Amino acid sequence: MKKLFVYSILTVILLLSFSCRKDFSTIPSQSDNLSFSAPNDTIFLDTVFSNISTSTYSLKVYNNSSNDIHIPSIYLERSDSYYRLNVDGLPGTSFDNIPLRANDSLYIFIEGTINYSATNPLYTDAIIFDSGMSTKSIKLVTLVQDAQFIYVNNEIDTTTIVPYFLPDASPKNIHYLSDEEIAVFNDSTDEKSIVFYGYCGVPENKTLSIAANKKLHFHKNSALVIEKEASLIINGTVDEKVFIEGDRLEPEFSDRPGQWDAIWLRAGSKGNSINYLNNKNGRFGIVCDSISTDGSAPTLTISNTELYNHAEIGLLANHSDISGKNLVIGSSRTSSINIMNGGSYAFKHLTIANYWSESIRRGSSLQISNIRSNDFPEETATDLTFNISNSIIDGNTTNELFLEKNESDLFSYFFQNCMFKKSESSENPLYDFTDPTKYLDNIFNVNTDYLDTSMNKFEIGEESELINKGDITIAKKTPLDLIETDRTTAPDIGAYQHITFPEEE
Repeated sequence: MKKLFVYSILTVILLLSFSCRKDFSTIPSQSDNLSFSAPNDTIFLDTVFSNISTSTYSLKVYNNSSNDIHIPSIYLERSDSYYRLNVDGLPGTSFDNIPLRANDSLYIFIEGTINYSATNPLYTDAIIFDSGMSTKSIKLVTLVQDAQFIYVNNEIDTTTIVPYFLPDASPKNIHYLSDEEIAVFNDSTDEKSIVFYGYCGVPENKTLSIAANKKLHFHKNSALVIEKEASLIINGTVDEKVFIEGDRLEPEFSDRPGQWDAIWLRAGSKGNSINYLNNKNGRFGIVCDSISTDGSAPTLTISNTELYNHAEIGLLANHSDISGKNLVIGSSRTSSINIMNGGSYAFKHLTIANYWSESIRRGSSLQISNIRSNDFPEETATDLTFNISNSIIDGNTTNELFLEKNESDLFSYFFQNCMFKKSESSENPLYDFTDPTKYLDNIFNVNTDYLDTSMNKFEIGEESELINKGDITIAKKTPLDLIETDRTTAPDIGAYQHITFPEEE
């Protein structure tokens, strides 16, 4: 009993001693105790547009000593800084007595939303670590671009449209461009980029002309819509292309698919013309609906254009009328070109090369169908006429051509001097490659010798088996390739004549 009493007293004393002990004792940090993950003590937050938030960047702070310490003060040097911090889970711009255990580290997260008028255009600040006796600093640097912003005002722009092609289709409020906004696109003297927020449209009986060297950027869930009786004219040149992509300018977003929705040429739009466009990183590159209303010209004439890295489809044509030449349509999760509900199509010197690697592919590079979709009017025939020549149909699956027809409407197609990626012959008569009325002088599964498929560089090299395999009569109708090399004497298949690749360093 006496022993039990003694043990009880000792236990109480021990518990009291623990209850009086703090979690850990610290001493103020010294400059030499801290080191940082930022190279040269500088964080570059890359390039952003005015008043658009940067990505979130991280800084790791290390306690190099064997003592538990606290950092008396961490703060942004500018009192009115456009940057924001999160220190070990706490948001703000100034922090006091931040604990840091021996040989441990903490994270600081940094982001900013910067007004172009406050820059030159370089905006700088610093994170200060103040021990009371000395300081250390981490410089913050952001390049800010001025831009023309066009956006939906949900209180005023109450008209809605439904983008049927999106997997998550839902009504979108749309802002229709004013005459003053339309004029900005054709002003070649204005070098500011144009940034879209939301669905923005060209109203009926208006034409949107985009001058060479213009740069259009789209925020998430944004699109450009060309309405009935309206037109889109893109006037790029070989040296001054028009660029369309997302509004995130950081390097990690340069080839990320799905950042914006689409260029949408709605049913009844007419006389659309695109020349020298580079369009990338959307969900859809271009969606083109319906046969031209006046019947005198295709709904879309497109040439010398590149469509890359789309989360769904590069070019979606819905019962449309398209004429195209010198197109390079690269990786998309579903297909590079998808034709639905028939239509009329004529293509020369295309490179359709789908080397999607972000996830599992969902379809062939080129998909052609006149099967009537559920929302297509029954009174309209889904006739199809499709002609393609001197073109590549390629990718990283075994079959890159898909054909599907209904039993009642016209399904006419002709492939001449093309290269196909395909597996063994099919018993389906649609793929009877020996039928000269549908397939003529084509080649299959040859060495293409692309420059770099992972970088969407589909120029062909000197070892390519596509060299001099194009039809010369057809080539003379498209005498220059995508970079304006003459092809009239010995045409290669695809959008490019072959080149000598630069030597690897």
